[in-house]
Amino acid sequence: MTRYREVKFRTITSLQRRFNPLIARLPGQVVLETTGRKSGLPRRTPVGGRRVGREFWLVSEYGEKSNYVRNIQADPRVRVRLKGRWHAGTACLLPRDDARARLKSLPRFNSAAVRAFGTNLLTVRIDLDGR
Repeated sequence: MTRYREVKFRTITSLQRRFNPLIARLPGQVVLETTGRKSGLPRRTPVGGRRVGREFWLVSEYGEKSNYVRNIQADPRVRVRLKGRWHAGTACLLPRDDARARLKSLPRFNSAAVRAFGTNLLTVRIDLDGR
């Protein structure tokens, strides 16, 4: 990783650590819940994405460097809070998917932020259980 990308990553993740817990509490915010790979505790991260049928799509801005992606690699069972309701599912990392093209089908504001701040985009599909 270049020096610029490393500084960018550290700066953004430092801000996210402070603000994500507050953002996750907002009623309309989509939240991804993973299981901590070391602690085994639930970890909640606000994300931007879109539900399409029984799938939920999102793009990670830091790919396999994102903590929630590393948690998914350890245990792909997740939950997603959509419109105030929790949905269980199984996450699948899609490194061969064109993440930049995928962002065009996701919410515009979040996609712009992911493009601006991201350094290693990775598509994530969550297959939702039930309805």
